[in-house]
Amino acid sequence: MKLQFDANQQFQLDAISAVTNLFDGQVKNNSDFSILSIQNFTDQLAAAIDVLGFNNKLVITPEQLKANTRKVQIHNDIEIVNQDDELESWDILDSISNKNRPCYQFSVEMETGTGKTYVYLRTIYELSQLYGFQKFVIVVPSVAIREGVLKNIEITKDHLSALYNNMPCEHFVFDPNKINRIRSFATSDKLQIMIINIDSFRKNLSDDDQSNIKNDNSKKNRSNVIYKENDKLGGRKPIEFIQVTSPIVIIDEPQSVDNTPRAQEAIRALNPLLILRYSATHRNTYNLIYKLDPIRAYELGLVKQIVVASATTSNWANEAYVSLEKVDNKNGIKATVNIQAQADSEIKIKSVNIKVGDDLFYKSGERECYRNSFIISEIHAEPGNEYVKFSGGIELKLGKEIGDLSAELWKVQIRHTVIKHLDREVQLQSQGIKVLSLFFIDKVANYRYYDESNNPVKGKFAVMIEEVLHDLKNDPKYKSLTWLNEDVTRLHNGYFSTDKKGVLKDTKGDTLADDDAYKLIMQDKERLLSIEEPLRFIFSHSALREGWDNPNVFQICTLNETKSTIKKRQEIGRGLRLPVNQNGQRVFDKSLNRLYVIANESYDEFAKTLQKEYEEDCGVTFGKVSITRLAKISYELDGQVKELGSAGAKEIREALVKQGILNENNYITSKYIPQKTILELPSQYMVISNDVKDILTNHMLENHIKQDKAEVVNHLKKEIIIKPEFTELFDKIKSRTTYRIEFSTDELVNNVVNAVKQMPPITSVKVNIEAGLLTLDSGGIETSRLSSVSEEISHYTSYNIPDILNYLQNHTDLTRSTLVRILIESARLKEFLINPQLFMDNVAKIIKVELNKLLVPGIKYEPISKNNQGFVPVLEHSDCLIL
Repeated sequence: MKLQFDANQQFQLDAISAVTNLFDGQVKNNSDFSILSIQNFTDQLAAAIDVLGFNNKLVITPEQLKANTRKVQIHNDIEIVNQDDELESWDILDSISNKNRPCYQFSVEMETGTGKTYVYLRTIYELSQLYGFQKFVIVVPSVAIREGVLKNIEITKDHLSALYNNMPCEHFVFDPNKINRIRSFATSDKLQIMIINIDSFRKNLSDDDQSNIKNDNSKKNRSNVIYKENDKLGGRKPIEFIQVTSPIVIIDEPQSVDNTPRAQEAIRALNPLLILRYSATHRNTYNLIYKLDPIRAYELGLVKQIVVASATTSNWANEAYVSLEKVDNKNGIKATVNIQAQADSEIKIKSVNIKVGDDLFYKSGERECYRNSFIISEIHAEPGNEYVKFSGGIELKLGKEIGDLSAELWKVQIRHTVIKHLDREVQLQSQGIKVLSLFFIDKVANYRYYDESNNPVKGKFAVMIEEVLHDLKNDPKYKSLTWLNEDVTRLHNGYFSTDKKGVLKDTKGDTLADDDAYKLIMQDKERLLSIEEPLRFIFSHSALREGWDNPNVFQICTLNETKSTIKKRQEIGRGLRLPVNQNGQRVFDKSLNRLYVIANESYDEFAKTLQKEYEEDCGVTFGKVSITRLAKISYELDGQVKELGSAGAKEIREALVKQGILNENNYITSKYIPQKTILELPSQYMVISNDVKDILTNHMLENHIKQDKAEVVNHLKKEIIIKPEFTELFDKIKSRTTYRIEFSTDELVNNVVNAVKQMPPITSVKVNIEAGLLTLDSGGIETSRLSSVSEEISHYTSYNIPDILNYLQNHTDLTRSTLVRILIESARLKEFLINPQLFMDNVAKIIKVELNKLLVPGIKYEPISKNNQGFVPVLEHSDCLIL
C-alpha cells in the first residue's frame, strides 16, 4: 500500500502560510545561490579552503519581519498582549560576520495526529521555491522522532516532488562515521535537509577546556565528533560547514530538544538564520504564529474521538487491598501505599502517605476490611529491602501488593480490547480499513522471556491474548473475518529493543539500543495497514510514547504491573491519527473515527488526568471560552458575509455572563446545558446563536472524551409516526409542561422482593485446579487431562461485615425501614455473608431497575400556560416525586 496525501487540507495550508508569509517582501535571488568570499572568514579558515559552501540570506529588515509576524498572528487569532513588543529572539555570534545578531524564533502548534511533520516538510519546499532558501537542519530529541521524520520524507517524496515540479532535494541523517556528507550539505546547490539528534552535538568542550584536560583521552572524547577537527574535511570541524550555510533550523518537539542551557548553546552553534519550532506541547511559545489545539482539531474532525473503557474491580472489595509504592527516609521514615478507600457512594483506589502508628482503617474512610489488622507497626527503608509491617503480622515488600486481582483485570482488559477490535473490523471491512490494536506493557518479560537455555518463552500477556483469540474465533458474528483462521501466533507481535544476541530487553526509548526497534516498527508501517497482513495486535514497551503512530490504531490498552508513567496525551497520541483505507486514502467519517482507550483506572480518573495534561501542555483550558474564538464567527448581513469581530464578541460575552452561562473569567457554568439552554443574546446577534452554542459545547471536556457504552443503531420507524396514537401523544407533550411522578411504596417493595428472590445465587470467588499427565516420547511432550476441580473460597472470618443498610440507602435514596422490609421479605439475606459487596451491588441494581419501571407509568404531565415561564415544584406526599 502507498499512503495518499491531500495537498488541499486548509488547516495545513494555513500552517504553511503562517511561516511563508513571515518573509513577505523577501526577493528571491536570480541565481538562487551566492558563493561566500574568503574575506568573510578568518585568515586561518581562508588558508585552508577557498569556498565552504552556499548560505541562506535574509534580505528583509527586522522591522519588516516584525510587521509580517503581527499580520500573521492577527490572521490566525493569536492573542498578543502588546503589539509593539519586540520579536523574541536569541542573541548569537554570527559565524560569518563574527558579530552578534538576533536569531528570531517562531512557533507552530499542531495537535498530535494532524500532520505536523508533513507541514514542516512542505514548508521547506515552499520556502525554497518562493525565496531560494536551500539549507535546512531538522533537530530531533530522540531516535524515535528521527525515524519518524525519515519515514515521512520517504512516503511524501513523490507527493512533494509532484507539487513542486520535481524540485531536486537531498536529505540525510548526520552520522559521525560518514562525515564527508557534511561537505556536500554545504557546497551543493540543491535543496538540502539534514536530520540530527540533539545528542549528536550537545556535548562540546571549548579550546580552553581542551587545553586544561591535557592527555586525558576519556575527557577529550566527551566532545561530539561534530566539534572535532577532521582530516577528511581538510582539518576543519564539521560544525564549520554547517555554520557557513546559515541554515534555517527546524526543531521537532522543542520542549524535549532545547530544554537545557547546553542544548540551547548547541542550537546557537549551528549559526541558524532563524528557528522554526513545531510541537503540540510547547513549553515556550516563542512568537507563536499558528495554533491548532485539541479543541480546534476535534471541531474540524482531524483526529479520532476518544472513548474510554474503564477496567477496574468493582465487586472485589471485601478484602483489604494494599500496595507499597514508595519508602522514603529523607525526612523521617515514611511510605506511600495505595488502598481502596470509600469515596462518597463508591470505593476507589487512593494513594496515601503513612508513618509508624497510622491506621489504614481511618485512612480508608473506616472500611471494615481494614479494621484492627492494618496499623503500621514497622517501616524499613534499607535499599533493596524496603517493606512495611502491619499489626496483623502481614509484611509487604516494596512493589508488592495484597488483596489484588491484577491477573484477572488484565484478562478482562485483553478480552475487551480484542472484542472491540473484532467488532470494529467487522464494521469496517467493507470499506477496506484494516484495524490495529496497541498494547502498552512495562516489562518485556510479560510478553516474552527466556528460559535457562536462552530459548524464547511466551509471557503471560502473549498467552492471554492467544486464549482470547482461540475462544472468539468460532463466534458466528466473526465468521467474515477470515484472518482469524490464521495461526494465532501470527496475529500478534511485539516491538522491543534487543541486545547483541537478539534477546528482547527493557529500555527507556532514548538509547542507541532502541535504533533497531524503531526502524523495524517504522519500516512496517505500510505493511501493517494491509488487510492481507495477519498481524493485528501489537505489544510494545511503554517507552514507545513518541515517534511512532499508525493511522489505523483503533484500540489502545495499557497493561502495567506498576503505575503507568506514560502521559495520557502520549498514550492516546499513538492512535489519534485518522485511518486510511487500502488505497491509502484518509477516511474522515466521524461516526467511524473513535479511539477506544481501555484504561486500568476509572473513566473519571482518566478524564481528569487527561484534562490536566491538556491544560499544562497546550495551554488549553476546557470550559473557558476565548474572546478571539467568538470574534471569528461569520454571519450574513445585507447580503454580505462578515466576521463578528472583537467588539461583537465582547457584547456576546457580556450577554452570556449576564445570563449566568459564563462567569467573570469566561468559564462555562453548570447552568449551560447544550440540549436545553436557550441563549439570550442581543437581538442583532440572535442569528448566530447556534454558532455560539457550538463554540460553548465544543469547549466542554465531555464533548471530547466519552465514556464507553454499548453502541446501538436507532432506526426511524415511519409506520409509527403516521399512526393516530403517535399524533395524539405528540399533541399532548409538544407544549412546555411540568410533570410529576407518583408511585406506591408497597408496590415497589413487592416488585423488588420478587426480583431479589429471582436474583442469581451469590457465589464466592472460584479457583479452578486442573491436573494433567505428561507423556514424553520421540515426538515431544503430550498432555492428557486427568482431573478438574473447582473450589469456592470462603472468607467468613477474613473481613468485617459492612453496613448494608447505609450502603443501600446511599445508592437508592430509600428509607432504612423500606430497605429492611425488602431484605427480610426476600429471604436471601444469608447470602450477604458469602460476598457482601457483590450482594449489596446486585440488590442496589434491582431496586433501581424496579423503581424506574414504576416511574414511567407514574408520570403525569401538566401543561404550563404561556405566561408561566418556570417550574413550580410542589411536594404533596411521601410517595410522589415532583421534578
